Order: sequence, then structure tokens, then C-alpha cells
Amino acid sequence: MTRPNELGDLIRDPDEAERKLDQWAQGLENKAQRYAAAQERTEQLRLSASSSDGAVKVTVGADGGVTGLEFGNKARTYPLEELSRQILATMHQAQAGIAGQVAEVMQETLGDEDQETRSLMIGTLRSRFPEIEEEEEPPPDDAPPAPSADTPQAPREKRHEAPEDEGNSPW
Repeated sequence: MTRPNELGDLIRDPDEAERKLDQWAQGLENKAQRYAAAQERTEQLRLSASSSDGAVKVTVGADGGVTGLEFGNKARTYPLEELSRQILATMHQAQAGIAGQVAEVMQETLGDEDQETRSLMIGTLRSRFPEIEEEEEPPPDDAPPAPSADTPQAPREKRHEAPEDEGNSPW
């Protein structure tokens, strides 16, 4: 933006006006490149989660779409209704990390630029893919008794993987 008397200075000095326009255009080009880099990195995001017993592993992209679904041997013992429930719960757990990962990518590529745009985008992702508070999964009907509080439990897995396909963008 120009200050009140600066516009008059630009009109009197066409070379200065051209330099200012070139600076403005270069700034827009640099911004476009940063956003393109953020979008490319976001499209490469993969988040995985596993059910507590390892029966189901789901991998999702930044748009929330499932990019991978794996079953452990334990999955064969579950009734289909229970298996379906575990798939959905595990998918939601993987999706819950999307907003945080996209926010991290945006911070790394854009810094403090466009905070309002970033807040709107991350807010939208958080509403689509809310954080899930850890809650106990009810055991299936034929499951063995739950371990005691003294028995160590393996944490649920959440990791990032290499890109598998194109078009994985929440933008």
C-alpha cells in the first residue's frame, strides 16, 4: 500500500512506479510458490492408526480418504459387525491427526504469513476430523478378559508414511 503522498511521488517518477510494481509482483510470485510448496507437502501426508489389539490398521491422507487398510490375524476372529466398528473407529483415530499435521506443514512452509487464512483452514479440518479422546474400546463378545492395570499396554500407532497417490489435498 502507498502512503498519502507516495502516490504522487510514483506518478512523478515512472521508474520508481515500475520498481514498486515489480517488487509487488515478485512478492506475489514468492507467496504463490510458498503456498504451492505447502499444498504439495500436504498432499504427501499419510497418517496411520492401529486398533489397540492390532486387528486393524488404517492409513488416511490429508483429505481424510482411506489410502490403506490392513488386517492382523486377530481380525479373522471378529464378527463382521465388530470388525466394521473397529475399522471406523481406527479410521477416525487416524483422521484426528490431520489438522495438526496440516498446521505443522503450513507453519514450516509459510511461517507467520496469513494467520487468518490458516486459522480458517485448520478450523475447518478440526471440525471435519475432530481430535478423539482416548476411550476404552469395548471388548468383543468372544474376547479374553481385559488385562489388569499392572499389565503394560502397547500404545496405539500413529505415523506418517511416504506418498502413495496424487490428489490428496484438503485444499
